[in-house]
Amino acid sequence: MGLSPAETRGVPDAELDRLGNQVESEGGAVLGSYRDPVGGRGLLLVALPIDKVDPTPYQRDASDPHVKRLMTVIEKVGRFLDPIIVIRHVDRYWTPNGNHRLQALRRLGIKTVIGLLVPEAEVAFKILALNTEKAHNLREKSLETIRMARALAETSDRHETEYGFEFEQAPFLTLGICYEQRPRLSGGAYQSLLKRIDEFIDRPLAQALKERERRASRVLDVDERVATVVERLKARGLTSPYLKAFVVARINPIRFSKATSFDFDEVVDKMRAAAVKFNVERIRQEDVARMGGASPDEE
Repeated sequence: MGLSPAETRGVPDAELDRLGNQVESEGGAVLGSYRDPVGGRGLLLVALPIDKVDPTPYQRDASDPHVKRLMTVIEKVGRFLDPIIVIRHVDRYWTPNGNHRLQALRRLGIKTVIGLLVPEAEVAFKILALNTEKAHNLREKSLETIRMARALAETSDRHETEYGFEFEQAPFLTLGICYEQRPRLSGGAYQSLLKRIDEFIDRPLAQALKERERRASRVLDVDERVATVVERLKARGLTSPYLKAFVVARINPIRFSKATSFDFDEVVDKMRAAAVKFNVERIRQEDVARMGGASPDEE
């Protein structure tokens, strides 16, 4: 499938010519053009002034240790061999997946960044699929996803269900709002449950976001009850990094169910009630040890 090597050579393209002229007029340089070997769409290889490039505003913050590692590698190799992907936004350029490389070059004082300029601006919302630099943890994925949803809602009337590829999982949206309100939330304790009860919403994004806010508030309410149980268990001398996951698993009413469809509110109502009635006196240390649990979130 796809193009042969000879077919990837650049061909006349009015849109690429327009983009190229803009790059040149803003102090950049067009190094070449080609057709993507998979889809046949035109791309520009460009050199851009580094102060004209920003990360998309809804992606995760750069990891300082990772930036420092990249700086060390670039200095030792003496080359920058991994172009970033960029799209044009107003009079600047956004990169959906090159923030760590961009920050490393900036700290090194490099004046120019090499990028693949994609004419289709919507590629910026493929951030979770495109990011190959540093694996996202659950918190980062969730925060990026809800930020993308809000950005898209400003200009799109499409339904949330139509963005399944961009958002990957519906729980990322709900957990994203939860993390915004409670940054130290142990989201991993709830993820497997939410994957079974929290689906994409078949409403326009703006309306779906209101429902996401409501669902997030319900999850946070349960989390408050769970946190109370965890503190009571600790007061009895029980210790484990998996205490919260243990409690969530014990109050999960569908843990052993083989059903494939559940009502979100019905399940959450049962969890809340179970958390309120949780009898910590019946729990022993060996119960927690035997249960294990999901790994704590990588924060």
